[in-house]
Amino acid sequence: MTIENFSQLELQPQLLEAVTELGYTTPTPIQQATIPLLLAGRDLIGQAQTGTGKTAAFGLPLLQHITGRKKGVQALILAPTRELAIQVSEAIEGFGKKSKVSVLAVFGGQSYQQQIRSLRQGVDVLVATPGRLLDLLRQGTLSLDAVKSVVLDEADEMLSMGFVEDIEQIFSHVSADRQTMLFSATISKRVIELSNRYLRDPETVTIVPKQLTGNSIKQRYYLVNHHDKVAALTRLFEMETIDSAIIFVRTRIGTGELANQLTSRGFAAEALNGDLSQDARMQVLKRYRNHQIRVLVATDVAARGLDIDDISHVFNFDLPDDPEVYVHRVGRTGRAGREGTAISLLTPKDRWQLRRIEEYTRFKLERAELPTIQQIENHRQALLMEQLEVWIRRGRCRREREMVELLVQTGHDPLDIAAAAMKLARHDEKKRPIDPITPIKEELFRQRGRKNDRFNRRGAGGGGQHGRRGPRQDGPRQDKDMVSLQLDVGRADGIGVNHVVASIAHYSGIDAGRLGKIRLESNHTTVDVPEPLVGKLLAKNGAYRIGRRSVNMQRASS
Repeated sequence: MTIENFSQLELQPQLLEAVTELGYTTPTPIQQATIPLLLAGRDLIGQAQTGTGKTAAFGLPLLQHITGRKKGVQALILAPTRELAIQVSEAIEGFGKKSKVSVLAVFGGQSYQQQIRSLRQGVDVLVATPGRLLDLLRQGTLSLDAVKSVVLDEADEMLSMGFVEDIEQIFSHVSADRQTMLFSATISKRVIELSNRYLRDPETVTIVPKQLTGNSIKQRYYLVNHHDKVAALTRLFEMETIDSAIIFVRTRIGTGELANQLTSRGFAAEALNGDLSQDARMQVLKRYRNHQIRVLVATDVAARGLDIDDISHVFNFDLPDDPEVYVHRVGRTGRAGREGTAISLLTPKDRWQLRRIEEYTRFKLERAELPTIQQIENHRQALLMEQLEVWIRRGRCRREREMVELLVQTGHDPLDIAAAAMKLARHDEKKRPIDPITPIKEELFRQRGRKNDRFNRRGAGGGGQHGRRGPRQDGPRQDKDMVSLQLDVGRADGIGVNHVVASIAHYSGIDAGRLGKIRLESNHTTVDVPEPLVGKLLAKNGAYRIGRRSVNMQRASS
């Protein structure tokens, strides 16, 4: 049956009234699929991305199951972060406002006494982070004996943050005769193991959008050396029209370092990570929402629960290990009918991960070239000229014009005055140095290889002596001073010459320029190397990797 409105879901009148006042019309796919099951009392595993309406999907049935004014908490929602706990509690409070249901969020960074007072006054729905909830249980200031419904929201994140033991302890305080709901953006093996332990014969609902990354999001990547990432990012900041941006970094330490580097280069940014106190975190988010700052540098965990629709850019400073996390990140832009931009900075080692992302999303990311120094300087000049023309048209420079007239009267040339004024106006550009970008080594090698191939073909075709390094017809060796080594990967494994070169150079420490002819076959690859390097290369056998795959090397059979 097609569900076109919430009245078809058999919700209580007061819940329908609240939903209507909040502007909800047609239930989302996750709501259509889960609400009937949860109203029937089934345990459930729900997989859906942020922004699909999953809070209402579990919140409305949960509220409908609350009966009267019983003593004690009747519903418990566990969330991994303080921000998400606040967001969920506010949503549940909105859904339950006509039902006069009391909702409380408890999390670290708040006063214990304030939370204890609220609990003593009576709470129907408790939204909590695991750590603070356990503290209250240990203090004996909270009982979960009356809990009938438990929700694990963002279960994957709770597991990745190491909350599994906390969850086990919390469940030991809850009656086994309960309804349990688990919602997660990704369903990993660990999430399945968790559901097997605590859910009874659960229904599974998976909502996969028709296109994992929307048409409203422009996605592209730049290939850079790792040490050039900050330089690449600042070049992009020069050229992009950024209203608000989130830059994703792998570690907490990395967020602070990158935010400081950007700020020192003239691009104000603030870090958002788990080391911030609750008050500091709320202040950062307030400044971001009020557009006092435009750039947040965050980890995936710290960004969970952010509900901001007008993010113009998402930057993957570090590419995530999981393709689903990539989808989750870029889905923060291009919302509410707006266009968004998702930009990833890749190093040569990241290209295997890029392939996984493209296979998962069924979308090929566009590789782009970083703007040159000249392009950035031209852009700066164009912006300044545009701003000057705007002020000239407005005619609101009366006092400045008087200053110019005084300077002219003292004998200065008007053109010199204008040039000096523009020089002053461009002073801040000195705070934004355009750092150089070094070429990708393996791409330089490949370019040299193409030149050598052309040279060898000319020599071989002409029958002269110039083709000294060209292929011989009597065996795999290309030169009497070269030895052929064989790797157990080939074209069928999806690799290219650049992967082989990068792996050998990286793990052996040998300059890629000293390698000879490389021949890719279906299931193996042959590399010609100078005789003196054979021992060193074979000594590293067992260490070579291409992507996540181990690669074995041995002498090629003659």
